[in-house]
Amino acid sequence: MTAAAVSKPDNTIAVEMRRVAQAAKDASRPLALADAATKSEALRAAAVAIRAQATTILEANNKDMLAAEDRNLTAAFKDRLKLTQDRVDAMAVGLEDVAGRPDPIGRLLDERTRPNGLKISQVSVPLGVIGIIYESRPNVTADAGGLCLKSGNAAILRGGSDSLHSSQAIADCLREGLRVAGLPEDGIQLVQTRDRAAVGEMLRQHDLIDIIVPRGGRSLIERVMEESMIPVIAHLEGICHVYVDRAADPRMARNIVLNAKMRRTGICGAAETVLIDRAEAASQLPGIVDDLVQADCEVRGDTEARAIDGRIKPASEADWETEYLDAIISVRVVDGVEEAVDHVNRYGTNHTDTIVTDDVKVAEVFLSGVDSGIVMHNASTQFADGGEFGMGAEIGISTGKLHARGPVGADQLTSYKYIVRGGGQIRP
Repeated sequence: MTAAAVSKPDNTIAVEMRRVAQAAKDASRPLALADAATKSEALRAAAVAIRAQATTILEANNKDMLAAEDRNLTAAFKDRLKLTQDRVDAMAVGLEDVAGRPDPIGRLLDERTRPNGLKISQVSVPLGVIGIIYESRPNVTADAGGLCLKSGNAAILRGGSDSLHSSQAIADCLREGLRVAGLPEDGIQLVQTRDRAAVGEMLRQHDLIDIIVPRGGRSLIERVMEESMIPVIAHLEGICHVYVDRAADPRMARNIVLNAKMRRTGICGAAETVLIDRAEAASQLPGIVDDLVQADCEVRGDTEARAIDGRIKPASEADWETEYLDAIISVRVVDGVEEAVDHVNRYGTNHTDTIVTDDVKVAEVFLSGVDSGIVMHNASTQFADGGEFGMGAEIGISTGKLHARGPVGADQLTSYKYIVRGGGQIRP
């Protein structure tokens, strides 16, 4: 089957997804037992393949980009879809970084000896088979496949239909890495149909797939959460906030807001709302708006913000709960840190939020009060990234609270088991 595979009847898709899931289950056993050196060899070989096949990957991406142009997709969407030589190089470097990290499998998490002599150890183990469902960004193929391999898990990758050519070319390199290291190539599989029915079938394979990780917009996440018969590590949209406190350094605030919004508008860590303390709004907001407008960013705001700067367009209630993923940002004037925290917890998505202030006590109120996976002080929300956290890469930013939260790297793709060693003890 090729990357250009077309939609098939639902019964054929059901059979194919069952075959894919079974192949992943079979591959997960030798992957779970593979030693650190073998897994690292596979990752480094995959990086070599990505560099060697860079031209092929970019040609495949060009096909996806041409299709995106024909469909008149947004500039932000096309930015997420587009690969460049630098982005291809970054995928290879990411795989090498993951290869160089400590093996997350077999770690001794806890141990104790009971009064009866039983020795109990808690040891990290792979989750098993992980299904990743994601949209548009083809580099997720490398990140997700590499992290699953590092953590001894088999991966079933269901990328967006818009990036199918690109993802296939990248997945081929990952499978080449597995082959070079003597590991089963079906440890990483890409679902090769654009038919949305494949997602539904994937979500029903509860006896073969252990975890589902969705990464995309609200509609995708909601569908997965509603339909999945498999536990989910959710990566919800990123409605990220920057709160500019009355004690913020003006230059720092301007730099952070501009970077958090405009460095890359189409990623989940991009800021979508600026909250600014009423006490300094009149003095600080015009400079912030200057930078945003000069960067061609549309600024929407509440009545108070618009009264301070006439370039700000009216914001509606919907703006506070919108992930723009574009050069648009909303601004709201708030009465101090407590109101900022209330706004973030009401409208945010538990992703990434930051406070800009020189007042350490106020910063602690924000850091402890905001209920998000990542909360920052005096730093851009665009640092919400597994690579920036020293994880090598990430499979997503978990906005839930069970199993994993924040950047999900190789360490977070593990579970544990208890190993009990005795000397003939029986329970009275």
